[in-house]
Amino acid sequence: MRFTINNRTTSAIVLTLIAATLSISPIAALAADAGAANTVVVDNPYGLEALWATGDWVAKGTLGILFLMSLGTWYLGIVKLLEQSRLMREAKVARTEFWGAATIAEGALKLDEDSAFRYLADEGIKAAGHHEGSMTDSIDLSTWIGMSLQRAFDEISDRMQGGLAFLGTVGSTAPFVGLFGTVWGIYGALTAIGMSGQASIDKVAGPVGESLIMTALGLAVAVPAVLGYNWMVRRNKTAMAHVRHFSSELHMVLLAGGKTSVRSK
Repeated sequence: MRFTINNRTTSAIVLTLIAATLSISPIAALAADAGAANTVVVDNPYGLEALWATGDWVAKGTLGILFLMSLGTWYLGIVKLLEQSRLMREAKVARTEFWGAATIAEGALKLDEDSAFRYLADEGIKAAGHHEGSMTDSIDLSTWIGMSLQRAFDEISDRMQGGLAFLGTVGSTAPFVGLFGTVWGIYGALTAIGMSGQASIDKVAGPVGESLIMTALGLAVAVPAVLGYNWMVRRNKTAMAHVRHFSSELHMVLLAGGKTSVRSK
């Protein structure tokens, strides 16, 4: 008698022997073999990509808002950092070039036209030269120059503080935007459970995963904004202190007639 044994039969016999050795049911072993043969690797259905692909317009809108907040935070952070660094470099140039000149007019020409210190010097020269012969004669020269320099200083300060309010707003509101996404995801989970009539894991895992992603994104956007805001405010105070000192010294020199001796700093 001839027996024809194919690969499937051989696999079944081997699994039966292994199951017998390990006290496992042969049927269970065959089922495990069939399940292993049909196993397919699938992508994560609860990740960020799946959230964007399967989420509703509320979830996508929340993600869009968080993305714009993060983009604005990093953009303003880089712009303000470059702006403050430039002002500090201009302060060094003013200490060496401007105060080394014989007069304020000569010192102003040594500064860049876009420099904040050049703007202060020009406003001070203009105030000192246009004080007499107008209705401002009733104001003494010191007060008039001080007012002009203060206006120029305020304009520079407003320009340097521009954008910091956005960083503070993002730092304080981004967690709540993420929390809104969390609440909406939990609401979706409860709705799915109520419609299906059963609290199975496949009905709960997706919306709950969406909620956790929203919470994490809200914190990921808020933390850099808060750190950047505090750091930029501190650097802004340091930079504006140089401008304030320059304005005070310029005020005194203008009252003395615009002459200054060469100083080494």
